[in-house]
Amino acid sequence: MLDSRVSKGILEITSVEIGVVAVKSIKSNYYLAMNKKGKVYGSKEFNSDCKLKERIEENGYNTYASLNWKHNGKQMFVALNGRGATKRGQKTRRKNTSAHFLPMVVMP
Repeated sequence: MLDSRVSKGILEITSVEIGVVAVKSIKSNYYLAMNKKGKVYGSKEFNSDCKLKERIEENGYNTYASLNWKHNGKQMFVALNGRGATKRGQKTRRKNTSAHFLPMVVMP
């Protein structure tokens, strides 16, 4: 059984369509979503804001960009700052390491 301290941060990544995923918290059952202003939030219900384009980068890390929203024609990525808080999508780029995530398989 997973330690409760570990399970708080586990996210489930599910394929929605080719190259598109939904990211859901195991503990809270909220989906990771991004609105058209680039704000990352948790959504109780799955909706179009929850669809993220997943890309495996050259360094082996994954990036997640909003499927529906762009800012000035540029993709908006899910990214974290140095304290672990989300960054606004307009301030992110694919090459920024703050937008790179390393998915891991977790066995129950």
